[in-house]
Amino acid sequence: MTYVAAIDQGTTSTRCIVFNRQGAIVSVAQKEHQQIYPQAGWVEHNPEEIWKNTLEVIALARINAKLQVGDIAAIGITNQRETTVVWNRRTGKPYYNALVWQDTRTGDLVNKFAETGGQDRFRAQTGLPLATYFSGLKLRWLLDNVKGLRADAERGDALFGTMDSFVTWNLTGGPQGGLHLTDVTNASRTQLMDLRTLDWSDELLAAFEVPRAMLPVIRSSSEVYGTVSSEVLPGVPLAGILGDQHAALVGQTCFEPGQAKNTYGTGCFLLLNTGTVLRESTCGLLTTIAYKFGNEPVNYALEGSVAITGALVQWLRDNLGMIKNSSDVETLAKTVDDNGGAYFVPAFSGLYAPYWKADARGVVAGLTRFVNKGHIARAVLEATAYQTNDVVRAMEQDAGIELSSLRVDGGMTHNSLLMQFQADVLNVPVVRPTITETTALGAAYAAGLAVGYWKNFDDLRQNWGVDKTFQPNLDEPTRAKLLRGWSKAVERSFGWEE
Repeated sequence: MTYVAAIDQGTTSTRCIVFNRQGAIVSVAQKEHQQIYPQAGWVEHNPEEIWKNTLEVIALARINAKLQVGDIAAIGITNQRETTVVWNRRTGKPYYNALVWQDTRTGDLVNKFAETGGQDRFRAQTGLPLATYFSGLKLRWLLDNVKGLRADAERGDALFGTMDSFVTWNLTGGPQGGLHLTDVTNASRTQLMDLRTLDWSDELLAAFEVPRAMLPVIRSSSEVYGTVSSEVLPGVPLAGILGDQHAALVGQTCFEPGQAKNTYGTGCFLLLNTGTVLRESTCGLLTTIAYKFGNEPVNYALEGSVAITGALVQWLRDNLGMIKNSSDVETLAKTVDDNGGAYFVPAFSGLYAPYWKADARGVVAGLTRFVNKGHIARAVLEATAYQTNDVVRAMEQDAGIELSSLRVDGGMTHNSLLMQFQADVLNVPVVRPTITETTALGAAYAAGLAVGYWKNFDDLRQNWGVDKTFQPNLDEPTRAKLLRGWSKAVERSFGWEE
């Protein structure tokens, strides 16, 4: 038997998952990496630690299932998007830590660029507002602040990439001829690519003062790019690359316009496939690439991004010590019947869709002497559902389509209390699939399709199965009251940062 492997390079860990033809997990290995916070609002990763972990998890996933190299038909990559790294072409050494998508150090640059043309200055070309979230301004900050980097970049010695590019370059040879490329989904998140031409825009590169010589080549999401030269999987075709949220859309087999998925991870990301039609948002959403398979036309998507969801549970665990393990939050929240009037708005790095308020900061509102740690735990979980509801309503308005159900995936979907509350707040069924590791599965699908392991989308659709459907069970007056409280709490978070 042969299998397809996927590297899932995420915000908190790197995993290698091996899938069979039915899309079931055969083997998995995972390793966390350090979260580096040099000062308030700055979030970094060590790229060399991540590369070392990548090699380790590939080897472990093979060992765990006693797989030979010949058992792997292809490998795909999915990655945390927007996280920005620059490294030297000759040595492979990073010039600086990777700037993580949550990092807000580019706030002043956002304001400076918005002075001409406002926050939507580049939206027509890129589908994105000016925000600290995207890679282009992170790269500009590195070029301005890392000694010697700009000169090396002009010479073509310094390479820029999101984490997919860094892993691909190292997997395919590194300084000895490593391939410097990215796929359209990751490129669409840099704010440097034109959504219509699917190429780097000279106008945007000039505005951001980014030398073209440092940029990777943009390819489709599913094609044979080359073969792995590293000793962990020598000769195996590297054949799929998708940013994590686009990979989850593929893993959920949302191939038809109007199909949507929500991934519950460190943040929350709702994507709606709009087909080959590029829809410009008027409601604070992003227009992005859904995927592009080989020579097929590109598919677009509307996206609503929420910065802090699962990360809020980690914060409750690590910063406050209220729970020992992330999974304990559900047990604690179940000790109470409701939120006790308390709301938690986790605007730790501003608010993303549909508000785009960089000056917002986290608030807890509605506290009384009655509120205990169970209510706080409940408010922490409910914050994820409320933020998702905000995005869904904006998406319905933008797309002119009412959501009939929501497909969900990611680690937080194992929390049944949250999934039930999500259905209650949205007032539509929430569908949890049998395989919730859809991000890695999407990367495996992209790689497998490129080498003929799966023939077509119908093969993939047959693999999708339902684990549980959560039906809404909340009366309208209660829902309306809860949403009013949430709206008031969100308003309290605005304008905190001067």
